[in-house]
Amino acid sequence: MTRNVIPVPHFNGKTVAVFGLARSGVSAARALIAGGAKVVGWDDKAEARDAAAKAGVTIGDLNGVDWHGVAALILSPGVPLTHPKPHPFVVAAQAARTEVIGDVELFFRVVRPDDDSIHPKIVCVTGTNGKSTTTALIGHLLSRLGYDAEVGGNIGKPVLELAPPTPRRAYVLELSSYQIDLTPSVKPDVAVLINVTPDHIDRHGTLENYANVKANIFRHQGRGDIAVIGVDDAHSSEICTRVSSRGALSVTPVSVGKVLGRGIFVLDGKLYDATGATSREVRDLRSLTRMPGAHNWQNAAIAYAAVRPLVKDPGEIANVMASFPGLPHRIEQVGKIGRVTFVNDSKATNADAAARALACYEDIYWIAGGKAKAGGIEDLAAFFPRIKRAYLIGDAMDAFAATLEGKVPVVKAGTLEAATRAAAKDAEAERGEPVLLLSPACASFDQFRDFEHRGDEFKRIYKAIADEARMKGAA
Repeated sequence: MTRNVIPVPHFNGKTVAVFGLARSGVSAARALIAGGAKVVGWDDKAEARDAAAKAGVTIGDLNGVDWHGVAALILSPGVPLTHPKPHPFVVAAQAARTEVIGDVELFFRVVRPDDDSIHPKIVCVTGTNGKSTTTALIGHLLSRLGYDAEVGGNIGKPVLELAPPTPRRAYVLELSSYQIDLTPSVKPDVAVLINVTPDHIDRHGTLENYANVKANIFRHQGRGDIAVIGVDDAHSSEICTRVSSRGALSVTPVSVGKVLGRGIFVLDGKLYDATGATSREVRDLRSLTRMPGAHNWQNAAIAYAAVRPLVKDPGEIANVMASFPGLPHRIEQVGKIGRVTFVNDSKATNADAAARALACYEDIYWIAGGKAKAGGIEDLAAFFPRIKRAYLIGDAMDAFAATLEGKVPVVKAGTLEAATRAAAKDAEAERGEPVLLLSPACASFDQFRDFEHRGDEFKRIYKAIADEARMKGAA
């Protein structure tokens, strides 16, 4: 079934090119068509072109287009805009003075026109890590506290497939650096920067460029707008100082592990609000079982800071946090069999992400492996004492086994099913509260379509083992 889109009337009667016909590209094309534009769509993949054509998009090879007759190029975020070098379509469009933008830019032009009388709230969330969980948590809090919240962007629905604006609507958008780069008029009511660590250097040239693109989320904010910035890394802290110096908007710094004279901070797992004359304890975040670990405390603190100015009673935020179910495949507690807790962290596609899960538990039966990324798992050595045994799968199996040799007992399981069943059997014999953790520290493409497929398979195997255990107990 074709989803409704928010019509984009700004190019009525004009020709617009759309390059990249995945979900956001097709929704942008459909929104432009609904607004009266003449859309020509192209994708290098034949299957994407076929799917877009079935959705009503006119397909045309942009290699032969006269860009002087094209009003705009709507670019997929996955297409290089600047680094390692601009895509040839970008070069040709810019030479013809054709603007190059993304679907989020179209969204802002529709939802935030100059004569905005409806003015729904818009919260935009960016950062290297934690974007999806923080975005989903903010959406959950706003939904429970009086808003018709719509969550989308880099998570869930493309922005132009969200519900149309109303006075009680709140849009919560996860934005990648690629999307911000293609959204020159981004201007949220609340702009959130969680953190900045090295990532996507191939697409931005340098870490400094990457940080500056992230900082552009605050570029057009002014009086009455709110900036929420994590200050626990050097780049984000510098951005906070820079944004605060403008003086026109309200800036809330957020820290985990550091007391702030003004802002929101977490100390020993407890969330404090120091935005007023004195600091007060909001809640003990250690009780949020679906959001374990210091990285999730940062997500919770950031979400609290973002939602606080938008609701009548900030005290209610702490209570609503407890009902947040968490996101699939991100330290997701799948269930228990006896004393063994099964945790699906399939989203951990590198060692840095796996470290967050390993830091949450003791007595770990760890399933790892897949298509390895640069650096392997050497940086996880500090967590090896927590691991009772490692069950290795996929292409990285032998390399990971070599790293763990003499430090962690290893089972070369090969497949996820073999690893899960072996780990479940071993953990069942363990005293205490063992944790069977899938946190692969690898991409999934050697054995699965994507990390979601891998996580879903893990949950299927868990259910099969649980059913077998019940049948055995009933026999």
